[in-house]
Amino acid sequence: MFDKLKERLNDFRKSIDDKLKVAQPEQPQEASTEAAAAPEAPAAEQAESRENRAGILSRAAALTRGETILSEKDLEGPLWELEMALLESDVALPVAESIIDRIKKDLSGQHKKFLHSTGDLAEDALRDSIANILNVHTLDFDEYIKNHDKPVIVVFTGVNGTGKTTSIAKLGERLKNNGYGVVIAAGDTFRAGAIEQLEKHAERLGIKIIKHQQGSDPAAVIYDAVAFARSSNKDVVLADTAGRLHTNINLMEQLKKISRVIKPDLVIFVDEAIAGNDAVERAKLFNDAVPISGSILTKADADSKGGAAISIAHITGKPILFLGVGQEYKDLKKFETDWFIDRLFER
Repeated sequence: MFDKLKERLNDFRKSIDDKLKVAQPEQPQEASTEAAAAPEAPAAEQAESRENRAGILSRAAALTRGETILSEKDLEGPLWELEMALLESDVALPVAESIIDRIKKDLSGQHKKFLHSTGDLAEDALRDSIANILNVHTLDFDEYIKNHDKPVIVVFTGVNGTGKTTSIAKLGERLKNNGYGVVIAAGDTFRAGAIEQLEKHAERLGIKIIKHQQGSDPAAVIYDAVAFARSSNKDVVLADTAGRLHTNINLMEQLKKISRVIKPDLVIFVDEAIAGNDAVERAKLFNDAVPISGSILTKADADSKGGAAISIAHITGKPILFLGVGQEYKDLKKFETDWFIDRLFER
């Protein structure tokens, strides 16, 4: 999992360490001699010269303490290599640029002991940058379900074939095992076989399913599921919707109608981790149409790159809630930023 991005991040750590091993500050004495011999310069040049001398003196002072100061020039090459590596690992361009800018700010002017690894400083800065993106808007799904008024209405959206139906079943089992009463709404009345597929999952799990005929109004199906949940004291309604592309105007309008009529508590976007930048673009478009609360990324166990999770969190401003890591119902892992980042930096 995340092998490609993990490899690239470790390459960056080694690269910045290797490139800065030979970095030495300039000597202030030579600068002073040159300044004394030079003719009078314009005021702007004199100010720039004073800044340069101050920088040289600062680096020289650091040298006496066994330190060197990291400059933007020192970081330029390794950061460019890192940006290319992030892009190759399915991190979207604006996300990669945000990460690079934050690292540059964190590392520029840092004092480094000669015997200490610059790679350690770089790794800390990179960890902080990724964590800052992933924690931009946190939502603990379990705490939300526990504390929210019942029934909690959760609507799932995304394109066909990304594991939306299976994710509903996995989350249904997880909630049931935690002691919650669950109702599933078969709101995908558009795709042939969608209702039957969800019905089989519900039967296996022993969860009540509310369904209408194919072609029915999905908002009516979900409305009935919510009414049943209220009358039966159920805790959570998990509502499927038709898989759709942003180009299908009718289905996108239908999704907006569901949101208006049902007023869901949570809207969860589902896509494949291995879809990379396609998943990122879809997440943005769905979030623009009906603001999502968070995402589930399926097939994370097959994701060698790892950049989609970072990008979707950044682009939507909403958290990754779960990762699908296998075919069994139990193979749904709650997303944790520290766990994710630790996996990226495993050596």
